[in-house]
Amino acid sequence: MDVRKSDGRLEEYTPEKIKEAIIEAYSATSEEYNEFLLDSIEKSLYIYDGILTSEIDRQVSEALMSVNKKVARAYIEKASQNRGNKKDTDFINNYISAQNAATGSKYDANANVSMKNIVTLGQEIDKGANIDRNRYMMKSKIKVKFSKKLAEQYIYDLEHHILYRHDESGKPGYPYCVAITMYPFLTDGLKGIGGPSKAPTDLRSFCGEFINLVYSVSSSFMGAVATPEFLMYMDYFIRKDYGEDYLTKLNDVVELSRKHRTLEQVIENSFQQVVHSMNMPAGNRGYQTVFWNVGYFDKPYFEGVFGNFVFPDGTKPVWETLSWLQQKFMQWFNKERESYVMTFPVETMALLTDGKDGFIDKDYADFTAKMWAEGHSFFCYLSDSPDSLSSCCRLRNSLKDGQEDDEHNHTTHQFSMGTASVATGSKCVITINLNRAVQDAVRKYYEENYSVTLEPGMPLYEGDFEANKEGIYEYIRKYLTELTERTHKYLSAFNDILKDFFMNNMLTIYSAGFIDLRKQYLTVGVNGLTDAAEFLGLDVRPNDEYEEFTNVILETINICNKKDRTRDCMFNTEFVPAENLAVKHHKWDKADGYFVSQKHKLYSSYFYNPEDDSLSVIDKFKLHGKNYVKYLDGGSALHVNLKEHLTQAQYRQLLKIAAENGTNYFTFNVKNTVCNKCGYISKHTLDKCPHCGSTDLDYLTRIIGYLKRIKDFSKPRQDEAEDRFYADEKCLNTPMQK
Repeated sequence: MDVRKSDGRLEEYTPEKIKEAIIEAYSATSEEYNEFLLDSIEKSLYIYDGILTSEIDRQVSEALMSVNKKVARAYIEKASQNRGNKKDTDFINNYISAQNAATGSKYDANANVSMKNIVTLGQEIDKGANIDRNRYMMKSKIKVKFSKKLAEQYIYDLEHHILYRHDESGKPGYPYCVAITMYPFLTDGLKGIGGPSKAPTDLRSFCGEFINLVYSVSSSFMGAVATPEFLMYMDYFIRKDYGEDYLTKLNDVVELSRKHRTLEQVIENSFQQVVHSMNMPAGNRGYQTVFWNVGYFDKPYFEGVFGNFVFPDGTKPVWETLSWLQQKFMQWFNKERESYVMTFPVETMALLTDGKDGFIDKDYADFTAKMWAEGHSFFCYLSDSPDSLSSCCRLRNSLKDGQEDDEHNHTTHQFSMGTASVATGSKCVITINLNRAVQDAVRKYYEENYSVTLEPGMPLYEGDFEANKEGIYEYIRKYLTELTERTHKYLSAFNDILKDFFMNNMLTIYSAGFIDLRKQYLTVGVNGLTDAAEFLGLDVRPNDEYEEFTNVILETINICNKKDRTRDCMFNTEFVPAENLAVKHHKWDKADGYFVSQKHKLYSSYFYNPEDDSLSVIDKFKLHGKNYVKYLDGGSALHVNLKEHLTQAQYRQLLKIAAENGTNYFTFNVKNTVCNKCGYISKHTLDKCPHCGSTDLDYLTRIIGYLKRIKDFSKPRQDEAEDRFYADEKCLNTPMQK
C-alpha cells in the first residue's frame, strides 16, 4: 500500500514511521506512553492506497486528542514544521534549477537581480512568511481603525485578486519609494541616520558619502530612491574646490599623482566612482542593485524649480556650470554604456513647452534629440509649467497646490521616484485589477437587469456594449467608486502603521529630514485596461469610444482620490509598471473564468498593447497624450520601441508631436547588442558581433522602466519581449527629415 507525499511521490506505507512520530510527540511533552497505546492508535487509522500524508497526520492528531491533548498539540506542531521544512527544501531545489533569479522567484520576479546565488535564495525563501506578517499587521490595523468586517474584506480582496499589494513579500512596515531632499546631507552628513560621517566638504568626500547615503536610504525602502539634486550638489562642490570659473580650467592638470589628471578627467572619475558603485549588487537588498534615479532640467525648468534655492553657505546654484555638468554627465554615461552594462541611474530630462508644440529652451530640446540620436536611453518629461516634474519610470509630481477644481484631483506624484526638487514618493501601492473589476461590474449589470449570466472567458457579443453603454458605465462607475474607497481605507491603515513606526523612532530617513510622511502619496495602481476594453469589444487605438472608456475609468478613481484626501493622506493613481504583476493578473483571471486577450500572456502597462503592429508611433503618442491621461493623477510612461535609432531631426520632430499631443512622459527603446564571447556592446540591434564575428549575442532593453539583459527577465517576460513590436520609419506616420 502506497502513501502519496506532499511533492506527489509515492512511498510504501510503514506503520513504524507513524509510531516513531507519536513517540517523538510524547517525548517532547515528557508524557508517558506504552506499546499498547501506540498499536491502538496505529490500528485505528483508516489507511488506503494513495492516501495523502496530510490525511494520515489529521487522523493521528484526532486520535491523540482523545487520549492526551498536550501530546496531540505537539504532534500537530511537529507535523506542521516538517511540512514547512519540506516546502522550503522543495523551493530551494526549484530555485537552484531555475533559469535565472527572476524565473526562480515564486512571489515577485525582478530582473534587477542579475545573479542567482545564496544571498538571493536567502531573500526569496522568507517572502512567504513576510506576506503572512504583512497581512496580519494590515488586518489588525484595519480592524482597529475601521471594523472586523473590513479587515476580512481586505484579505478577501487580495486572495480573490481584485486588489494587489505591491512588495507585500518584503519586510513588514517598509515604505515603498522615495525622492529625497539632500539638504540635511549638506548640513549633517549621515549622522541623522546613524552614520558617523559629518557633512561633505569637497568633491571627493561628497562622492563617497553620497554613495553611502543612497545605499542607506535604499535599505529603508522597498523600491526606488531618487536624488533630484545630485548634479546640482556635485556642481556646488566642484565650484568650491576649483572656483566659480572652473569651466575655463577643464584642461588644467589638477592632480599631482603620477596620472596627472586634468580637471575634466577628475570630474569623469567622480562620475565613474558614483555610477559604478550604484550598479553593484547590494547585500541588504537581496543582491539587487540600488534603483537610483536622477534628473536633468532645461534652463526655464531649472529657474522655475530651483530659482529660490540657497546652499547652507548662502550661495545659489549657477545655471551655466550646472548645464555643462548635466550635458557632460549624459554624454559620459552614454559612452560608458559602450563598455559596461549599466542599468542605473534611470535618467529623465525635464523640458518646458510653450503650451503648444514648441519649446522655450530650444537648445536643450535640440540637445535631447541629439542624445537620442547618439543612442542614449533616457526618459523625457514635458510640461507647460515648472510646477510639476516627472518620475524615473513614469508619473508627475506637483510642486504647487491650489490649482485644483472642486471635484478632480490634480496633485500628482512620482511613482518609483523622481526627479523632483521636493521630497516626495509613494508610501504604499495597492493596484486594482481593472479587467476583473470591469467584468465583475458588467456581469452584475446583466444579472440584475436581464437575469443573464455571462459566459465565462468570453467577451461581450458584438453590439451588446453599444446598446447598453449608459447602463454598463453606470455600473462600472459605482463598482470602481466602492472599490477605490475601500482601497483608500486600506492605504490609510498602512499610513497609520508607518506613523506608529515613525513615532517610535524606527524611520530614521524621515526623522533626519530627508523626506516627510505627509509629502508622500498613497497610490492606487491600475493594470489590465486594454484587456478590459477588449472584453467590451472596443478597439484599442485612438478613437472616441476607447477615449471615453479610459476617461470613465480614470475619472472615477480620480474623483475618489480628491474626495478622500486628508491632511495625512494624499491619494493618486498610477499606471503601474507591473513587471511581475501583469503576468499574475493574466494567469489568475484566465484560471478564474474571466476573459483575457489571446494576443498576449500578460497585461499591458500602457494604453496600447506592445505587440500590436498596426499602431503607428504617432498613435502611441496620442494614446499617452492629454486626451487619455488627463485624469491619471499619478502618471504613466510611453515606451516607443524602435528597430533602429532615428536622426536628430526625426527625434526633434517627435518631441514636437509629443508637445502637441500632451504626451508628458516617454522614452525610446532600441535593443542594444552584447556579445557574450568578446564583451563588445553596440547601441544597435545586430545579429552578428562586428568585433569578433560571434553570433552568441544577448540584447539589452527596458523590461519596464529600467535597462537590463533580456536573459535576466523572468521566462514570461522573455516571451513578452520576443513579441514586442519594434517600429521602423514606415510606422512613424509623419514626414521625417533624413
